[in-house]
Amino acid sequence: MPDDCIFCAIVAGDIPATKIDEDDRVVAFMDINPATRGHTLVIPRQHADNVLEIDEEDLAAAVKMGQRIAKRAVRGLGADGVNLLNSCGEHAWQTVFHFHLHVIPRYQGDPLQLPWIPHPGDQEDIAAAAAVLRSTS
Repeated sequence: MPDDCIFCAIVAGDIPATKIDEDDRVVAFMDINPATRGHTLVIPRQHADNVLEIDEEDLAAAVKMGQRIAKRAVRGLGADGVNLLNSCGEHAWQTVFHFHLHVIPRYQGDPLQLPWIPHPGDQEDIAAAAAVLRSTS
């Protein structure tokens, strides 16, 4: 556990957070820079820098908690949809290097947009990338 990890400090209780739910593997708390009303972060108690390093059981627990929070956002906050988002690495917009899953409630007319504009892909490149992904362990 890095000494300067803000999320580890939240897990340890050294930094306050507005917790929503927790269990023996993960903690869910409100994002202090919310994208929308109800924006929640789900983190593992055990430090892992990103999705490539997180324990598989912690990852499963984070996704399950994310689903529970998403359902609460729809039922309780009236969200029209929910994004579950994880950024892995600096070039993927990760800014806190402790795995976290964003649960972002979506509302009709909210200002958030996809970070890319979907365009049809090159079918040969799609097939080539698929072949590499299938054959890589």
